Amino acid sequence: MKKLIVVLGPTAVGKTAYAIRLAQSLSTEIISADSRQIYKELNIGAARPSVDELQTVPHHFIATASVHDEYSAGRYEREALATVHDLFHRHDTLVCCGGSMLYVDALINGLDELPKDKEVRTAWSNRLRDEGISVLQEALREVDPVYHAQVDLQNPHRLIRALEVCTVSGKKYSDLRLTSARPRDFEVEKIGLDMPREQLYKRIDERVDVMMESGLLSEVKALLPHRSLQALNTVGYKELFDYIDGQCSLEEAVTKIKQHTRNFAKRQLTWWRRDQSIRWEGQ
Repeated sequence: MKKLIVVLGPTAVGKTAYAIRLAQSLSTEIISADSRQIYKELNIGAARPSVDELQTVPHHFIATASVHDEYSAGRYEREALATVHDLFHRHDTLVCCGGSMLYVDALINGLDELPKDKEVRTAWSNRLRDEGISVLQEALREVDPVYHAQVDLQNPHRLIRALEVCTVSGKKYSDLRLTSARPRDFEVEKIGLDMPREQLYKRIDERVDVMMESGLLSEVKALLPHRSLQALNTVGYKELFDYIDGQCSLEEAVTKIKQHTRNFAKRQLTWWRRDQSIRWEGQ
């Protein structure tokens, strides 16, 4: 049976370098499972692999979509599966690399069709507009504390979607997402990368400093006309939008980027620690 080796772990732990070394040793290609690196307009802030890294090993789903596209985990599942099956004609083993929990789950387990209701979604969107994101955060904590502990609490799109599902179904979003996985016609091996928390947080802080030195603020300014797009409602961009709006100093914005990135890394680990099939390695 063909095999997909999934390299996962918290942001800044070193997944890209590890996946490249692994793919080189297997003479194979990499499927990216990163919901930000897929956008061609997001480069510095998405910590996209360098030009040299991309030339070292063929990568797929890096800078292949636009922030103007309606790109979802469901679409990623369809397109990534098609790519995987095509590449298996040339390779017995492929490497998947990414930190987007939902994209990894979509590829290896599949996504369920969860209920939708436009009126309910609009109602929650109106509450966001009128009362602020903290109201949505608290509402989700009350109806689904499990998903509240996993989701990016600064991402209103994810909050609204979860609350929409809970409202329509009367069930917890986390319960509906824990159904049985769809069968895949390839073997999956999962390798988790981790390191001591203090060391990981230090790497996160240093990477944010390098991003700023590399021109992240200029990248964000260039994207200012498109700031309302869902793809730009993400760490590293929204904090600098606040700085541009005069809501905080540049130093405060950078501090928030570091803190929000550390929070995201913690959520990634919380998400994956429940999966007993992952083989963890230290970095």
